[in-house]
Amino acid sequence: MDPEIFDQFLEQLERYVRERLIPAEKQVIADDRIPDEIVTEMKDMGLFGLTVPEEYGGAGLNTSQYAKVVKTMAYAAPAFRSIFSINVGMFNSAIKNGGTEAQKAEWWPKVAAGSITCFGLTEPGSGSDSAAMATTARPDPDGNGWILNGTKRYITNAPHAEVGLIMARTEKEALPKNAHVSAFIVPMDTPGITVGSPDHKMGQSGSHIADIILEDVHVPGEALLGGETGKGFRFAMMSLDNGRISVGAASTGYARRALDSALRYATERKAFGEPIANFQLIQQMLAESETEIYAAEAMMADVTARADRGENILRKAAAFKVFASEMCGRVVDRVVQIYGGAGYLAEYDAERFFRDARIYRIYEGTTQILQLQIAKHMLREFAEQA
Repeated sequence: MDPEIFDQFLEQLERYVRERLIPAEKQVIADDRIPDEIVTEMKDMGLFGLTVPEEYGGAGLNTSQYAKVVKTMAYAAPAFRSIFSINVGMFNSAIKNGGTEAQKAEWWPKVAAGSITCFGLTEPGSGSDSAAMATTARPDPDGNGWILNGTKRYITNAPHAEVGLIMARTEKEALPKNAHVSAFIVPMDTPGITVGSPDHKMGQSGSHIADIILEDVHVPGEALLGGETGKGFRFAMMSLDNGRISVGAASTGYARRALDSALRYATERKAFGEPIANFQLIQQMLAESETEIYAAEAMMADVTARADRGENILRKAAAFKVFASEMCGRVVDRVVQIYGGAGYLAEYDAERFFRDARIYRIYEGTTQILQLQIAKHMLREFAEQA
């Protein structure tokens, strides 16, 4: 998108977040769902197709622009970002990197119009460990299609999604570079698909996850992403770079929201006859939080610029996600401390910030898995240079 037009869009989005979404947060929390009219507004604004190319009906945002939108949206309750994040991050990225021209022509216009997507990788017995993936896809003996069987777990947007990108084994034995895993574009109303009840979570009210059960799900040959077996996991991992940027941007935006709340509370709350903001140890927590948010913002600017230049960002996207999500956890912890006893009460926002932020360190790759990934690539590069 043209930079000047994008800046105008971002300014309008900031107003929408503050004037429309934040006032709706209490209703989202009380009902554990986003009001239908707000979802419709978000679709009309084009938020579900931000990264779809313009020729397919999307906004055509580059990675830097899309991350700024996510960060802006994440200032409000996490559910508002979550409902469109799989579209603009992982699903669209997988279609871009691995989809055939026919798949792009079929699915991108639907996604740009607001079709909600989900990403089916995690299972009861496997997440980052693809060798343990149990979902299978076997050739349909009656045609050129496939038959899928298995269970996916913790799938964001599963209760609402119209289409899912489902990872499944197309080979019994684990193969090098995860070539035993393929990806399939599966409409969620396909016979044999059952979506479980939304799981009850620690935080992030209004954002729903659920199991997806696949029992003899028949899909046509055209459902195989890229038209080739053995490349699904690679496409998934490539799309996870965008997913990790999204979580990093969300962590950064939500940390800013929490810090702004703490600033407001610290200037209003009085102790010993003066605002607690005057106390140096309160100021230390505020300053540490500001410093860390600024560092995350700088990392976001760097990794997204690299992505837009076409660089391999696997390691840096992982590093950004690790730092930003851990940073957000530290910030919301300080915010609870600044609120004091009030920070432990559900009546105040600090308690919600603390619960909402905890998942950022877990999904799209736990901190520990990503640290292993970062170190593995560091050691590989060192060995190649030796």
